[in-house]
Amino acid sequence: MPKVEIYTTMFCPFCHQAKKLLKNKFVDFIEYDVSSDAEGRTKMTERSGGGTSVPQIFIDDKHVGGCDDIYELDMDGELNTLLGIAD
Repeated sequence: MPKVEIYTTMFCPFCHQAKKLLKNKFVDFIEYDVSSDAEGRTKMTERSGGGTSVPQIFIDDKHVGGCDDIYELDMDGELNTLLGIAD
């Protein structure tokens, strides 16, 4: 199973939606809450190539974007491939 990381904030509805999708696929992920973590937010921005909004999602250290992006990957059938899930 690939390493999945997600940068979130506590009250972000898009973060909750992204985590819900991953949980529905039974994917374990590492969550970094950057609500009050300036250093973590800076790291997130650097890793994502300038992304400052949450969530920012990484699969095996590859930035795949935010909530809309993983839902789009899912609709295109690409998310399961990235996650190593057989269709």
